[in-house]
Amino acid sequence: MSVIRSVVLGCGSYLPEKVVTNDDLAATIDTSDEWIRTRTGIRQRHIAADDELTSDLAISASRRALKAAGTDARDIDLIILATSTPDQTFPATAVTVQAELGIVDGAAFDIQAVCSGFVFALATADNFLRAGNHKRALVIGAETYSRILDWSDRSTCVLFGDGAGAVVLEAQLHPGSNQDPGIHVACLRSDGRFRDKLYVDGGPSLGRCGYLRMEGREVYRHAVVKTAEVMAEALRLAGVDIADVDWVVPHQANQRILDATAKKLGVPAERIIVTVDRHANTSSASIPLALDVAVRDGRIKPGQLLMLEAMGGGFTWGSALLRW
Repeated sequence: MSVIRSVVLGCGSYLPEKVVTNDDLAATIDTSDEWIRTRTGIRQRHIAADDELTSDLAISASRRALKAAGTDARDIDLIILATSTPDQTFPATAVTVQAELGIVDGAAFDIQAVCSGFVFALATADNFLRAGNHKRALVIGAETYSRILDWSDRSTCVLFGDGAGAVVLEAQLHPGSNQDPGIHVACLRSDGRFRDKLYVDGGPSLGRCGYLRMEGREVYRHAVVKTAEVMAEALRLAGVDIADVDWVVPHQANQRILDATAKKLGVPAERIIVTVDRHANTSSASIPLALDVAVRDGRIKPGQLLMLEAMGGGFTWGSALLRW
């Protein structure tokens, strides 16, 4: 029996030109390259220019994804942009991307699940495509976290960076086996009881912009357990084993979290795509950025099975199993 699969046609990414190293940060706050690297694995991060908006990053990544997919922007009838740093309270940053790409049909909207945003956006697009409402989707993760960081707080400002990544999805009919290309399973979870563990202490209703605040130890503890659980659930639903997964493409939060999660699931380190050292934590942009890096350097190849996973403020967390 044939089924509709949401197949990735291509991906793209964009990083701002400005690079800030750990040594650069050590010149302004009480920290050091060694302190940051040993605790996080981060060596540098990209920071948006003063005149660069989240939409600018998203547009650049989208254009590269469309080129890689060999798809004209006018063929896109759905745009879902995951971000927790939109240009404005409204309209959605996605409609700015839509307008700049010259798309006048279909729908465009933002989705907010913090660092899990790209997985949530991917799952949402998959449901729209499989329902037959849309044919081709542009799914984007884009962030300018440098705008919500307290640059005097060394426990948070060293962790984050700016960037964007995007994929083009197309609804295609396939036989319905686990060898089909496309998204096979997506598992999404949230638990608002932990919303005060990772948050921004401001917003329109509060009357101030605010800064990112985090209880690092609590986030670490929950991240390892929850992401491992939701990955195991995706494997169970798809009827495959972790040994069948060619690459794990995780949210790039912290090298220690990546190592602990891999150990819990029994995934060899060489099968995990890691970019946290170069990009830092770019929230919803981190997974598509890592995807694009691994596709361009030849590690990810057609036919391979990928596991995506993330956890973010809320708490939100999720996983997606797809064949490239």
